[in-house]
Amino acid sequence: MALFAMAVPIPAGKTEAWRGFMNELKGSRRAGFAASRRALGVRERTFIQSTPMGDMVIVTLEGPNPVAAFRNFGQGSDSFTRWFVEQVKEIHGLDLTAPPAGPMPEMVIDSHAD
Repeated sequence: MALFAMAVPIPAGKTEAWRGFMNELKGSRRAGFAASRRALGVRERTFIQSTPMGDMVIVTLEGPNPVAAFRNFGQGSDSFTRWFVEQVKEIHGLDLTAPPAGPMPEMVIDSHAD
């Protein structure tokens, strides 16, 4: 399985909104979240890290092609995907319908690498 990780800042004043978003993913929208990630072929794990520069979200995706899954996050037309994309844009200012240009995060070391 391949691994993708990405750090995304939470703008000042948005941490509580982000926690509410996560609570919905763990609660009332759990089934939609799980179905979405199954359809994309990935397992997602999300962390929060508080730093002196503010809170950061660390998202990991595992699967056969997690980079393709990330690029496809915002392409669905179902109600869950539309809601998810809206939440990410509102909280982070990141538009998943047009993933950022430029290089994806680079893995620099893997303790299990051959």
